[in-house]
Amino acid sequence: MILKAKRNRWILLIATVVVLAVVNGAIWQKERHLAEGEIVYLELAPVDPRSLMQGDYMALNFALGNQIHNALFQQDESLPLTNKASNGYVVVRLDEQRIAHFQRLDGGASLADNERQLRYRLRSGQVRFATDAFFFQEGHGERYEAARYGQFRVNDQGEPLLVALYDDELNRLGEITK
Repeated sequence: MILKAKRNRWILLIATVVVLAVVNGAIWQKERHLAEGEIVYLELAPVDPRSLMQGDYMALNFALGNQIHNALFQQDESLPLTNKASNGYVVVRLDEQRIAHFQRLDGGASLADNERQLRYRLRSGQVRFATDAFFFQEGHGERYEAARYGQFRVNDQGEPLLVALYDDELNRLGEITK
C-alpha cells in the first residue's frame, strides 16, 4: 500500500512537471514571436456597428479577410464556403509603411522581396487572422474608436499575432499620453 502511494506521488509529480514545462514552453514561444516577429499592419474592415464595442472588447474584421473570402469563392463557386479548406496562406505585398495589400492566395510560387505569406483560418465561413476580437480595460472603449489598422507580429511560418490597434496615421491607440 505504501509503495503504491509513493508511486502515485511520483506519477503526479512527473505529470505536474511535464504540464508546467509544456505551458512555459508555449508562453516562451509566444513571447519570442511578439519580440522578434516582423511587423505587418492589416486594415480593419467595417463590422456590424452593434457588435463593434461589446463591453470590454472590440469585434474585428479585416479588409484582407474579405478579399481572401472573395478569392476563395471565385476559385470554386459550386462549393459553399464553409466546405472549403479551413486553413491556408495568402500572399500580401507590404508597402513603405508595412501595410499589407492582397496579392493572391498562396499557390507555392516564390515571393518577391516585398511580399510575405500570412496564415489564415476559415471558421464558419469567416476568414480569421489570429483573433476576431481586441480586448481592453473596462471603460476604455473610446480610446479605440478611431481604430483603422491592426498591428501584427508575423513569424517565419506566417503566423500573425495581434499586438495593438492603430489609427489612420499609424498612431498607436490606447496609450495614455502624459
